[in-house]
Amino acid sequence: MRHGKKVNHLSRTDSHRRAMLANMASSLILHKRITTTLAKAKALRVYVEPIITRSKDDSTHSRRTVFSYLQNKEVVSILFRDIAAKVADRPGGYTRILKMGNRLGDNASMALIELVDYNEIYTSGESVSEKKSTRRRGSKSKKADDSPAAVAAAVPQAEIEEVVEASVVEEVQVEEVQVEEVQVEAEEVEVQEIQAEETEIEASAPEETPSEDTQAEEKKEE
Repeated sequence: MRHGKKVNHLSRTDSHRRAMLANMASSLILHKRITTTLAKAKALRVYVEPIITRSKDDSTHSRRTVFSYLQNKEVVSILFRDIAAKVADRPGGYTRILKMGNRLGDNASMALIELVDYNEIYTSGESVSEKKSTRRRGSKSKKADDSPAAVAAAVPQAEIEEVVEASVVEEVQVEEVQVEEVQVEAEEVEVQEIQAEETEIEASAPEETPSEDTQAEEKKEE
């Protein structure tokens, strides 16, 4: 029976259990994730998380306290130098346990325990902002979206620039056509003035009367 049994002894003596948890905690700090049985992973989480919390206070007393649990100088230095800076803003919950099915030999439940801040897949997913939930009753929002300001905000800047450039090009083309029409009208007016001058000159010129010699020649021919 387990009356009053708050700690899983893992079928080991106290000294054996403490040494095993210290070695597992050292391996977790060095490799950032380890695979073990589900019962050992749960016991390791209770053992290692207070140690990580203690590492946030980088003092001689804290280092000696952590060393008394881990008994490994290299692991203690890594914990205070790297992991403490990584979990500085996290108020607990430094580890994650993922179940991996049962072991083939004795059918024991296996699990993977890892440090949360060293999993790039999960940490990158946390930074993604949540999508806004849409509701059916959106008449007011639709009316607001139909306003000129909302329409102008919805149109990309590149499309606006393209429309402005196209309008400017059209205006320039219209101005060029107008200038050409004015030039053609001026040329037509000049042609009309020249024709009027020629008609005036022809009208003002006197009619030529036949001379006496030409008349005498005509009589002889007759």
